[in-house]
Amino acid sequence: MIYSMTAYARKEVKGDWGSAVWEIRSVNQRYLETYFRLPEQFRGLEPVLRERFRKRLARGKVECNLRFEANPAAKTELNINEALATQVINAAKQVMSLTGEESRLNPFQVMNWPGVMETPEQDMDTINKELLTGFEAALSDFIDARASEGSNMKALIDQRLEAITSEVVKVRARMPEIIEWQRERLLGKFEDAKVDLDASRVEQELILLAQKSDVAEELDRLDSHVKETTAIMKKGGACGRRLDFMMQEFNRESNTLASKSISTDITASGVELKVLIEQMREQIQNIE
Repeated sequence: MIYSMTAYARKEVKGDWGSAVWEIRSVNQRYLETYFRLPEQFRGLEPVLRERFRKRLARGKVECNLRFEANPAAKTELNINEALATQVINAAKQVMSLTGEESRLNPFQVMNWPGVMETPEQDMDTINKELLTGFEAALSDFIDARASEGSNMKALIDQRLEAITSEVVKVRARMPEIIEWQRERLLGKFEDAKVDLDASRVEQELILLAQKSDVAEELDRLDSHVKETTAIMKKGGACGRRLDFMMQEFNRESNTLASKSISTDITASGVELKVLIEQMREQIQNIE
């Protein structure tokens, strides 16, 4: 399976504690880079999330966002720490007796004393567990999206590889005709110039010219590159770098083919090869 580095996934998680939304998106990158935007109370999850990304992804710039909204109903219950409130009241009365000032103690001042009013603490372990379960679901959807996009890329690359094979077949079929045309053209130039050469010398010139324009090796290598690229994609996994290297090899052979061209047909095929290779390269830039 081939995976794209461009994908997006979203997963909502709900519980008695409230609701949360995971969002994961990525673009192409030479290496794996992960960025997180988490609420402060969940910063402790970042190392766990980073490790899970590392185990399942190889390349890409990945952004992971978590939006958390607590359930207001879970925070409405208030408890009074009576022991602490009593201590605060007694301390206030003692201070007033020391200063000689008697005044009515404001109950709201007692309530505002840190720790007098308590709200039940949420079970963070339970919340973290449910959030991580939601993250795993989002990550699975994210990888499925990568795989789906990668499958589309593979189909496009396969089409270009078939087109390259067709161009190689076309050039190979035209070569005998081109060589014969080249031979007649050279002999015609000798006749026009009224140059009297013996048969062996003419044959030598023809051999030299044929060697300079021989593209059989380039065509064989293009065939080999098509097979190797197909094998790499069939194996799948994190193969983007290997495929990018193959595009360099394709370019090298197409450049040599174009430089040896002595026919407009061969030149046209060389140009078409370059277009096909560039189209593949653009797709491969986004493959993991």
